Amino acid sequence: MAIVNEEALKNVIKTDKSNVFVLFGEDGYLKKLYVEKITKPVADPDDIFNYQRFENGVELQEVYDAILQFPVLNDKKCVILRDFDFVSATSADFDKLLTLICETPDTTVFILWFDAFSFDYKKGRFKNILKACDEVNACVVNLEHRRTAELEKMLLNGAVKRGCKMEITAARYLIETAGDDIDTLSNELKKLCTFVEGGVITKETVESVSVKTVEADIYRLADKILNCDLSSAYAILDDLFFMRVEPIIILSTITAVYVDMHRVLSGKGHAYQNDKIASDFGYGNRAFTLKDATRNLKNFDFNKLNFSFKALAGADNQLKSFSGNDRVILEELIVKLSYIAVKGEGVD
Repeated sequence: MAIVNEEALKNVIKTDKSNVFVLFGEDGYLKKLYVEKITKPVADPDDIFNYQRFENGVELQEVYDAILQFPVLNDKKCVILRDFDFVSATSADFDKLLTLICETPDTTVFILWFDAFSFDYKKGRFKNILKACDEVNACVVNLEHRRTAELEKMLLNGAVKRGCKMEITAARYLIETAGDDIDTLSNELKKLCTFVEGGVITKETVESVSVKTVEADIYRLADKILNCDLSSAYAILDDLFFMRVEPIIILSTITAVYVDMHRVLSGKGHAYQNDKIASDFGYGNRAFTLKDATRNLKNFDFNKLNFSFKALAGADNQLKSFSGNDRVILEELIVKLSYIAVKGEGVD
């Protein structure tokens, strides 16, 4: 059976097409959400007879017995096995896991939920799990982070449900600054709605109220460098050092901004759109950085980019050689990059 996405899972739940589910992927919030959506129509978590949850380390015979037991005063029951480490399990236990999948009766909804446990789903034993799932028409779902457009819609609708309005630019900016984790975005939306008290959430509201990721701060630092706003750039650098962000992380993220610019500029020469660049280089939810790169390229050419990469490589060598003060190295880099942005000349 093919691995499906969130939309296909919604359809399976709606049409009751399967009673065996395998949930994995990078988005913890979505996995928890769909465990609840699958089990809610079947049994309440407080129902000790018809709702049973097991964790890694359990004897699989106990899970097997629970699966085969008939529901009590109910049409169906739920059995959940969370974070079972099938990668390092013995052959006997792994075979038992496959048996659980293949022999789940129609009276049981069985969920194999990989919450904190991660693995490479493209190889190894997971292929055997997929084969077993195919035999019983189980639903195997990879729940990745939602795309930016989907997150924007979620935020806009969530604001309306809380009696406020959120501007699309505010939603987009919140995703850029707080990241694409749904738990974080939901918490930030609650905070913003409370703050505006039924009003409108603007980009300025997000700027003043919402949390920002370290990565977003470094992107702001790069923006100040490109606009030659040295005082603001140093202020952001102060904050990053106060938060004890590793200098090499600061440097690598700034470098990523210039790499984005180089890819966009190179793409123009081959008539490539940003969508193709994002797809070819696996940007995913970070595709918005290419829009920023397009904007930043207004006064840039390959000559300036080459000088900039030389300055970035020099700072990288200095940081890795431990031959100087990390703070001074990054301050000098800020000056060099700003000078290159204005003059188009290298700095020794």
